[in-house]
Amino acid sequence: MHDAILSPWIGWMLLAVFSVLWITLGWYWGHKARRSLDDYMLAGRNVGLALGTATAMATWVTSNTTMAAPQLAYQMGIWGMIGYSLGSMGLILFAPMAERIKALIPRGYTSGDFVRLRYGKAAWRVFLAISIFYGLGWLISMGMAGGLLLNALTGIRYEVGLTVILIVCMAYTMMGGLYAVIGTDFIQSILILAGIVLLAIIAYERVGFEPVHAALAAKRPDLLNLLMPAALMFLFNNLIFGLGEIFHSNVWWSRAFAFRKGVGLRAYLLAGIFWAPVPIVAGAVALVAPHLGMNVPAADMVGPLVAARLLGAAGAVVIFIVVFSSLASSLDSLLAATSDLIVEDIYRKHFRPEAEESSLRRASFLTIVLLTVAAWLICLPRVTHLAGMIAFTGAFVGSAIWPIAAGLYWRKTNPLGATLGMVAGSACGLFAYFYVGWYVAALIGAAVSMVIVLATTLAAPRDFDWQRLQEHTDEEPAVERAPAWVPETVANA
Repeated sequence: MHDAILSPWIGWMLLAVFSVLWITLGWYWGHKARRSLDDYMLAGRNVGLALGTATAMATWVTSNTTMAAPQLAYQMGIWGMIGYSLGSMGLILFAPMAERIKALIPRGYTSGDFVRLRYGKAAWRVFLAISIFYGLGWLISMGMAGGLLLNALTGIRYEVGLTVILIVCMAYTMMGGLYAVIGTDFIQSILILAGIVLLAIIAYERVGFEPVHAALAAKRPDLLNLLMPAALMFLFNNLIFGLGEIFHSNVWWSRAFAFRKGVGLRAYLLAGIFWAPVPIVAGAVALVAPHLGMNVPAADMVGPLVAARLLGAAGAVVIFIVVFSSLASSLDSLLAATSDLIVEDIYRKHFRPEAEESSLRRASFLTIVLLTVAAWLICLPRVTHLAGMIAFTGAFVGSAIWPIAAGLYWRKTNPLGATLGMVAGSACGLFAYFYVGWYVAALIGAAVSMVIVLATTLAAPRDFDWQRLQEHTDEEPAVERAPAWVPETVANA
């Protein structure tokens, strides 16, 4: 066990301050927003470049980034943190896709809309199963990270910290929908970047690069080995995993629909560039641990423990703010986007096609609560480590890359092949996870899916009319206006 750096009462004070801040902002923005479904789910479809870049970057800087990136650097060395940074390619490559999504489905609500209209109901239901399972897995990993953070820094019990953080994020997401998510993301992105850069600069200024390298060479030479097989496999696996996460997830599709016309390409491109150094900087902090001779009780605690050891109470406070902000910025996005997917594609499309907006709003509230409760129940036993929990979902998301990318750009993509690609890719990725290693699941899933999608399309091409994606164009178009809570200068940035 380890001794907590901060006393529990300081931890409770910090938790209370940020909890009140996020909930208050969620209530304010939810109250100021118009009460239409577009406003609640998609922030009025009028998000500008500044807020668009901030929400994409902050959402991708998850609690996993700030805690699992140091863990992977501590376990796999240089390739661990560089491999994690390749997740930025998901944002960068999704940038042109976001623009095409907005053009092809200007009035869409979810990623499920595209799969249903492009491939049919069989592929749509397979895709929904993958997306919802992935969303719950990501939610669980973030809940775990929140509980671990409070326990590592303040000694507050894991179960208690987990419960409080999940309830806070659930509350303000319910109140403000995507308005609250994007608004808080803007603030959280500033806190995250400032805190991580500050920690890394102070850490290496106090310790120095040469002593850190010498300690690694003497005590953990494997971390400097650029040919470590597991690390190299993780490098490519994480690149594929990042693509799969973003390409298929409604978290990113909902933003493509919410961004103003012409914003998606620039926002995702800038977000990817800003995000790329974050895992490297966060991981570099963990490489100081051998030099300090630290006893790290669990690898996924190494980041907070090193920061607190070097910087004392001030470092513990900074890492608390960084991880809590990154946790909230992702957890709220995931709750909002996953609830949209469930309400729109399952509740509305399967059971209540004539449901009024008031019914859909109530269904959204209930879904957010149920998702939070499900994540909480699964998180309580803490059955795996953070990196393993994240990688488990890699088999599923990797299998969705080719059906999504090919379906957006290739008119001839075979619908049956897309369905089989997702099913077989997920199955083979899971097999690899359990019998080869957790760091290859996404790679295997994507490879199998690619072969099936390409082979079936070349063997039996199916022509598709892009106009079939225009399902919602008969609805009244959204008014091009700045949301009431966004200053005009920011909205037009």
